[in-house]
Amino acid sequence: MPAQVCVARIGAAHGVRGAVKLWTFTEDPFAVKDYGPLSTKDGARHFELTSAREAKDHLVVTFKGVATRNDAERLNGVELYIPRDKLPETDDDEYYHADLIGLDAVTTVGELLGRVIAIHNFGAGDIIEIAPPNGTTILLPFSNAVVPTVDIAGGRVVIEMPKEVEGDKPGDAEP
Repeated sequence: MPAQVCVARIGAAHGVRGAVKLWTFTEDPFAVKDYGPLSTKDGARHFELTSAREAKDHLVVTFKGVATRNDAERLNGVELYIPRDKLPETDDDEYYHADLIGLDAVTTVGELLGRVIAIHNFGAGDIIEIAPPNGTTILLPFSNAVVPTVDIAGGRVVIEMPKEVEGDKPGDAEP
């Protein structure tokens, strides 16, 4: 199965005629209409958008075959995917999260830190999560200062470890 990229998540039912709230993870929220049928990660279920309109911070959409509120309620939380090759190419210094997952994370001197397992954004910017071969995962800002090199073809990201992380000062630990 080709690499899959999550482009949207279905939310709560909206109204009584099968509409749902849809949170998209695309630059243009309406781009989800251009990718053809969307599917679950395992490819077992497919969804064809029949209408979409903008709401406050999401879209309100209907899917072919979803005609009642009960049908719509059963879809809450379903993530929708497309094959990676259906996405447009990125500009320089732009990356799809899916392209970064699994890359080796190495220091500027080539020491292996681990593998990239996720990119998060909790509202203050992207955070790269690295799983070392053993030990606790590392969360770092995904910025040019901390990640100066992304080499997708070479299968690695280079990490410049920050000198100090706010809150990590000697003596701050409680007894």
